[in-house]
Amino acid sequence: MENTNIQLRPAATYAFIECLPLILLSVIFLFLSWKLSPYIIWFSLAASIFLLYRYLYIRRLTYLVTPEYIRITNGILVKRVDQVELYRVKDYIIIQPPVLQLFGLMNVILKSTDGENPVVKLYGIPRSDLIDELRSRVQQARKNNNIYEIN
Repeated sequence: MENTNIQLRPAATYAFIECLPLILLSVIFLFLSWKLSPYIIWFSLAASIFLLYRYLYIRRLTYLVTPEYIRITNGILVKRVDQVELYRVKDYIIIQPPVLQLFGLMNVILKSTDGENPVVKLYGIPRSDLIDELRSRVQQARKNNNIYEIN
């Protein structure tokens, strides 16, 4: 097993897909301001600002997987760092809606016994053998910490 860190970020394509409704809303308001009233352009501007914030927020997400923990860093104005010990991870779920399959992306959900973060979500990451690597790292972390699961 490698002892290197894995750093992941949501793909730009994923961020664009997530922001697509805001893009459409902004364009609709722009069209309405052209047809009905120039004051509606403020709604288009507000939607565009929120769109930019949302895109940057998604692109700034960072997932760091080490042999001991998973660290999730997010935020633009206020930075938040969450950390889950790998030996606490219990289950792995891969979700690939058709749109993400088309672009070779996946969402990964990790269920853990951590009280603060019972569900860890990794959004829009490139499709890979991440689950196999995570599984081996979780097993090694449990072995290193003498954690045994009793059913």
